[in-house]
Amino acid sequence: MSKPITVALVAGEASGDILGAGLMQALKAQYADIQFVGVGGPLMEAQGLASYFPMERLAVMGLVEVLGRLRELLKRRKALLNTLLSIKPDVFIGIDAPDFNLDLELKLRNAGIKTVHYVSPSIWAWRQKRVFKIQKACDLMLTLLPFEAKFYQEHKVPVCFVGHPLANSIELEPQRQQARELLALERDTEYVALMPGSRAGEVERLGNLFLDTASELLKKRPQLKFLLPAANELRFVQLESMLKERDLPVVLLQGQSQAVLEACDAVLIASGTATLEALLFKRPMVVAYKLAGLTYWILRKMVRSPYISLPNLLAGKMLVPEILQDQATPEKLAAALLPLLDDSAEQIRFFAGIHHILRRNASETAATAVLQLIG
Repeated sequence: MSKPITVALVAGEASGDILGAGLMQALKAQYADIQFVGVGGPLMEAQGLASYFPMERLAVMGLVEVLGRLRELLKRRKALLNTLLSIKPDVFIGIDAPDFNLDLELKLRNAGIKTVHYVSPSIWAWRQKRVFKIQKACDLMLTLLPFEAKFYQEHKVPVCFVGHPLANSIELEPQRQQARELLALERDTEYVALMPGSRAGEVERLGNLFLDTASELLKKRPQLKFLLPAANELRFVQLESMLKERDLPVVLLQGQSQAVLEACDAVLIASGTATLEALLFKRPMVVAYKLAGLTYWILRKMVRSPYISLPNLLAGKMLVPEILQDQATPEKLAAALLPLLDDSAEQIRFFAGIHHILRRNASETAATAVLQLIG
């Protein structure tokens, strides 16, 4: 008969809640007598976590916003630390949220509790000295991407590359026509997806630029049509107001970004996690991004990586055009995208290979690694 084990987890935002719920489900499948404590969202709670406080209290972005909530965050972390030290779980798993979780992991590990960090911060790109803190804080790092695991191996941090959950949830062969039927699109029309991001600031900087690029593309291909998925109701309203002044063949949708990626022929996309989804759907893409001038100048000094988009980081070369800041004009974006509508074989071949590499049953692989760590 197996002895009962206690697993503590802390997730700080919706993406972490998804990963945490998958991991909890896999842990329960591999070990019968297990209980969960910590902080998570509705998906983790559905798997049996009684969250000590609402996960949303940790979901804060931006320097000014963090400073405004710093007192509360420090108070919550101290209370959580004391609770976990009294419970002494068999393992603590910090899911992303490195600024909150790594300090917690360090103190718990010093108290003799095994610690795992799930999802690497982007230390391979910037603030690389954080790896020394991770060495002290983590018994095990679980990475979603293979180049991350290589970085930790080079720095002697115990690591397990588990793959990316999206690589399992997205089929190896996309079903374009089924997606078009789902979205009530024309069967034989050429569609370009426009994906300017999910945050208000991103859409403000990229929305009109992407729509101007659509106008440029129509000069060369008058029959083209465009798909514009809004991340939520607020982004829908924001994009709708941008479209009012234009006469463009754009289908504006609320949500359904994965269906849009499966249905389209190519995509103009903001740098971010959505580029990984586009890769997994084998859609040729051009990546664009714009930041506030000062922010871009600071990051350009700090970032070590030669690429910013996940497809290029995974390919280890400039596979996907990255057009940034002042270079991102409608003319240049259209000129980069047009050839991909005719020949995207190289991108798609690499995308297919990367999909296979990332398809490792991430939740099950992560659960096995955690249980092995506990022993």
